[in-house]
Amino acid sequence: MKATNWRLHVIALGLLGVLGVAGWSVWSNERILAEGQVVHLELAPVDPRSLMQGDYMVLNYAVADALRRMAGAERRADGFAVLRLDAQRVGQLVRTAPTLAEAAPGEGEVALRYRVRERRLHVATNAFFFQEGHEPVFRDARYGEFRVGAGGEPRLVALLDGRLRRLGENRF
Repeated sequence: MKATNWRLHVIALGLLGVLGVAGWSVWSNERILAEGQVVHLELAPVDPRSLMQGDYMVLNYAVADALRRMAGAERRADGFAVLRLDAQRVGQLVRTAPTLAEAAPGEGEVALRYRVRERRLHVATNAFFFQEGHEPVFRDARYGEFRVGAGGEPRLVALLDGRLRRLGENRF
């Protein structure tokens, strides 16, 4: 009987641990969405259709293209892109740094985390899904609106047109 009681305690602790980690992950993402800095990144959209996944837009970013053009070690490893924000909060690449502390964004700048996986550079999410049949609404997307947390983690909030107006229904 003691062995069964001990096993139940271990199972209960494991379950609490899993729920705690999941809850913390959700809380931290919600915090970025609620409190993160607004940053607009220029898009380079690609094919807006997938037979298996439905309607979506593959996203590429002008800042990612600029990072790919950079030579040297900074584009072969994870790091931070320091973006200067204009009056409309559109970010332009200024420099890169290997750590957030070295990025040290100044006034009117933001540090955006990028990752390199399997020799591919990732600035933020590479897809935006939308309801089937709504492709015409998002066809004219020119910018992605992001919330960027203090650690440089970007979260896509909406797609915007060339005048920085939200397109379609964007929920977060």
